[in-house]
Amino acid sequence: MRSTGEQGIAAPDALTALFCDEALLSVFSALQLEGEETRIVGGALRDALFGRPPHEIDLATTLFPEAVITRTKAAGLRAIPTGIQHGTVTVLAGQETFEVTTLREDIETDGRHAEVRFGRDFRIDALRRDFTMNALSLAPGGRLFDYTGGLADIVARKVRFIGEPEQRIKEDYLRILRFFRFSADFGEGLLDRAGRLAAIRQREGLGQLSRERIRAELLKLFCARKAVEVCSEICGDGLLHPLLASAPNPARLRRLIAIGEGAGPAENPLLRLAALCLALPEDALRLRDRLRLSNTEAERLEAAARALIGLHGRDEPPGFHDLQALLFRHGRQAAVDAVLLAEADARPGNGGGWVLARNFLFEATEPRLPFSGADVIALGITEGRAIGEALRGLQARWIEAGFPTDPASLTRLLDEVPRRAG
Repeated sequence: MRSTGEQGIAAPDALTALFCDEALLSVFSALQLEGEETRIVGGALRDALFGRPPHEIDLATTLFPEAVITRTKAAGLRAIPTGIQHGTVTVLAGQETFEVTTLREDIETDGRHAEVRFGRDFRIDALRRDFTMNALSLAPGGRLFDYTGGLADIVARKVRFIGEPEQRIKEDYLRILRFFRFSADFGEGLLDRAGRLAAIRQREGLGQLSRERIRAELLKLFCARKAVEVCSEICGDGLLHPLLASAPNPARLRRLIAIGEGAGPAENPLLRLAALCLALPEDALRLRDRLRLSNTEAERLEAAARALIGLHGRDEPPGFHDLQALLFRHGRQAAVDAVLLAEADARPGNGGGWVLARNFLFEATEPRLPFSGADVIALGITEGRAIGEALRGLQARWIEAGFPTDPASLTRLLDEVPRRAG
């Protein structure tokens, strides 16, 4: 499809429907000024054309940031200079937020940060973006502008860099991961060959990126529609192993996703990361360092790995006694995670049993040890180490007995504790 040029084309209903948003209209009204222009740009248009509800609406304008702030404040809106050096002002209208960015072009970039110059040309602004499907712009009158062939690529579900792929990547090396993530989310068929080859050639640039940025892109990738297929491609190209410092297992990820069938805990990006490269507790520590995971995220992975140790190598789901032991020793979250990972590792053929195991973990009450140090002291054991040993022995026998809670069984277990003087 040829560029729509400066005349634009009539936008489809899916795009003009965006202007039904009163908050958005209030922002456009505030920015309306003779000789200036503001348009919707980027992801909101792409998502609407793919039939997805836009999760945010970004605007590009010929107005400079200071004018955006002045005019929106005068209209009773709140303006926050969130990225003023790059021309971005976040405007709050009611309960909605809109990023308003002055048209710009890159003057210099080191692959992580760019020095920009403000401008007034929507075409130049579009050509500095990453992919053709992200370079559309829509004027309030319902005219759609496409300078890069993005409409045709959306129809073909093709993720393609604007211009020369290697040049786009050198401007920001995160675009390597974004290329794969967008291909997994929006693409169909084979990856764009030119983009893929450029990503491979420029892969060393990933080492310049912060681990936080890499983490954010990878977790989005793992939950994309075609995550397995694209992760397999990345692994084959040797791009994923250095980022995770592990040998990723896309086949295990595929089985986990099949188990979840697009819903439930298997859809969690952290669990998908675990399916891809978690086997032992030390893997969780390595991933925490590599991806700058939060303490909560790393602790979840480590707990799942510890719970998984007793499930390695089994094709049949654990019985109810073993499931209770998992709940008791590791807690519900770790037990559920471990069982899902174990099922992804197991040979097919026991699907119904694994479903019963998961349902049990979701519904069962977590066992709580019904004994304390005071119970042991009451038996005449007073030395600290001996109290600990007695409690550990009680716990082991209580688990072996099937987690009883009735008084008679608990009394019998206490009577079996070896009496030792403190």
